[in-house]
Amino acid sequence: MKRLMCTAMSLCLLLGVAAAQTKTSTKKSAAKSAAAAPAKADAGMAHAKAYTPDQMKWSAGPNALPAGAQIALLEGDPMKPGPFTIRLKFPNNYKIPPHSHTRTEHVTIISGSMHVGMGDKFDETAMSTFGPGSFAAIDAGTHHYGIAKNDMMFKGKDTVIQLHGEGPWEIHYVNASDDPRNKK
Repeated sequence: MKRLMCTAMSLCLLLGVAAAQTKTSTKKSAAKSAAAAPAKADAGMAHAKAYTPDQMKWSAGPNALPAGAQIALLEGDPMKPGPFTIRLKFPNNYKIPPHSHTRTEHVTIISGSMHVGMGDKFDETAMSTFGPGSFAAIDAGTHHYGIAKNDMMFKGKDTVIQLHGEGPWEIHYVNASDDPRNKK
C-alpha cells in the first residue's frame, strides 16, 4: 500500500513539473512575440504592470522642470489625484533649484548619483550625495534642491531617479524666477 501511494504521489509530482515546463515554454514564445508590451507574468497578474528598462518610453520632462530632463510614466497620472510612479532621467550637472512639493516626495536613485541639499538657497557645499539604491522621503513643504552630478562609477552618464507618491504632483520654486514655467 505504501508503494502504491509513493508511486501515485511521484506520478502527480512529475505531471505537475511537466505542466509547469509546458506553461513556461508557452510564456517564452508569447514573450518573444510581445517584446514591446509591458511584461505580464500570467492570468493571475492580469492587473499588474511590469516593465523592463528597455520597454520604458522616455519623453521630454514636464515644463515644471528645467529643460533637459526626460520622463517615463510607469503607473497612474501624476497630474491627477491617486497613486503614480514615474522615472526621471537627468543629464550630468542637471540642476533643480530650491523648491518644495505639496505632498511627500518618495525618491529612489536607480542609476547615477544625486547631490541634494535642504533649504532656500542652492549651496553645493551643503549637499549630501546619494548613489544607486538610495531612498529618500521628503516631507511636504520641505525646501530642497539637487544636482545630478555623476562623479561616481559611471562618471558623466545620466542619472535616473524614480518618484512615486500621490497626485496631483506639484512643484513650487522658492524663487519665482527659477520656475521654468515663468520663462519665455
